[in-house]
Amino acid sequence: MTSYLNSYVDLLVEKKNQTLWITLDRPEASNAYSTEMVKALVEVLRSADIDHEIRAIVITGAGKNFCAGGDIKAMKGKTGMFSGESNELREAYQAGIQQIPLTISQLKTPIIAMVNGAAVGAGCDLAAMCDLRIASKDAFFAETFAKVGLVPGDGGAFFLTRLIGFGKAMEMFLTCKNIFADEALKIGLVNQVVLPEELKSKTQELADQLASLPPIALQMTKKAVVHAYQNDLIPHLELMAAYQGITQRSSDHFKALDGMLEKKRPSFDHY
Repeated sequence: MTSYLNSYVDLLVEKKNQTLWITLDRPEASNAYSTEMVKALVEVLRSADIDHEIRAIVITGAGKNFCAGGDIKAMKGKTGMFSGESNELREAYQAGIQQIPLTISQLKTPIIAMVNGAAVGAGCDLAAMCDLRIASKDAFFAETFAKVGLVPGDGGAFFLTRLIGFGKAMEMFLTCKNIFADEALKIGLVNQVVLPEELKSKTQELADQLASLPPIALQMTKKAVVHAYQNDLIPHLELMAAYQGITQRSSDHFKALDGMLEKKRPSFDHY
């Protein structure tokens, strides 16, 4: 079991039953990234993924926004993650913010973005990196890199293109327009849109639903879907044969079968 009693800069972490809630905590800056936030987020995600008690991870933002991406004041002042000359910035991106998509892409634990407000630039990208997205009706999304003379250096183009398709992703990046919650649902950018006052409870319901499923199979299914999307049929089938061999002899599998036969909800507290 991993401890989440540490105090992190610009990040709040709370473990509720089998869900880890991660809150980006710079509300005065619309939860824009700081160097400390990026480092803490990567550390917490990696720790959570090896904690068998965590079956789902939720990322949200403090206050009325999800995440504004890059800090405009830091950009202007060339401070924090925006300090240094060109090559220093390149190396800082690789060691810093690009560790977020690299970490998320390797997680076996399902991760939910609870989008409570504006998800802009790298904030929009963070939501796209998650497995599932549930948004408040007040939320909106925008890819605003071009508006401030930048490119999506955090890998957002990779994830958004795969999430909503080439055409829509290109439109978002080139026009920088706001995509409000209802439209985001239509184009597949989010999975659910709910009333603001229901956002947390509906997200908890979704996390609980994930936590109720056999964890080994759920984690491998997540990996399987990602692998299928990024690979050809033959290597995918070879991997799935191995995955099926593992899951068909797991205790989770037989607990799930017993639960169905006995019409009882099985417990997967230990695996």
